[in-house]
Amino acid sequence: MSSHERFVDGSAQGGGSAVGAAAGGVAAGAAAGAPAGGAAGTLAGDAAAPARTKRWLVALDVDGTTMREDGVITDTVIDAVRDAEAAGHEVMLSTGRSEGMTIPLLERLGLRSKYVVCANGALTLARQDDGSYRRVHVERFDPTEVLQVIHGALANAAFGVEDETGHFLLSGNFPDDTMTVHGEHVPFEQLLGTEATRVVVISPGHDTEDFLQVVERMGLQKVSYSVGWTSWLDIAPEGVTKATAMERVREWLDIPRSRVMAAGDGRNDIDMLRWASTSGRGVVMGQAPDDVVDAGNELTGGVTDDGLAAALDTLPR
Repeated sequence: MSSHERFVDGSAQGGGSAVGAAAGGVAAGAAAGAPAGGAAGTLAGDAAAPARTKRWLVALDVDGTTMREDGVITDTVIDAVRDAEAAGHEVMLSTGRSEGMTIPLLERLGLRSKYVVCANGALTLARQDDGSYRRVHVERFDPTEVLQVIHGALANAAFGVEDETGHFLLSGNFPDDTMTVHGEHVPFEQLLGTEATRVVVISPGHDTEDFLQVVERMGLQKVSYSVGWTSWLDIAPEGVTKATAMERVREWLDIPRSRVMAAGDGRNDIDMLRWASTSGRGVVMGQAPDDVVDAGNELTGGVTDDGLAAALDTLPR
């Protein structure tokens, strides 16, 4: 974090402003450019929000931020998320997860978000009148070139290619999880020439630092990528990140940049945290690695300490 670094308990360092400083702008409805048939209209929960509360756009990462590593979302976090939405703020998920792994979490959290960002920004969903979600923006790419580069550089790596429906084509040995359950195991060559929203690469033979060096030496071109906590590489279409998707949503909702807040803990959150920190609040979870901490302008407690709840509780009421 830079000289304007601040902490969710309200303390500041380096002369930074206190958390929750008032931001300018007016609360507005859906922008004219919002998707036709999307969830840009006023929902019942919005009508009950206090008129004096200026609406913030709040983007929440899932794993390591909203949800603990063991899959638990605590009651403290759920209550904080619901209270923020009830106060009139637009609270949404912005995750690397697929659509099918994300939508059930909205019900679990009690959220009625107008938009949801999945696949690290490659997929944006909008809420319909019946409560379902439909895809309103999809970014796709041909992963052939990048797959061939990585395949030649990482022996024994496993590859997964995800399409816009969340279906995975898998090559190699993946851990047993939702991706594997909904995936189809195929020869590596069958991954080439597909239309992908995301590519996942796992290399069990490398620790995180070694993996970072290998990825850097590969010099991947024409794609956006991030490295996870373990030897896990997420690859998105060129120029596509959580930040690009969130900026599009912000424009649709016509919320000023000064009233955006993003919370995350991983390297796939770096661009989103920088985006939020420019004029608003980029909240980094306490367990995040240093390069992620540097991308934000606020630091909260770790996921095991309900750090997200502490940050959400500082939003205007």
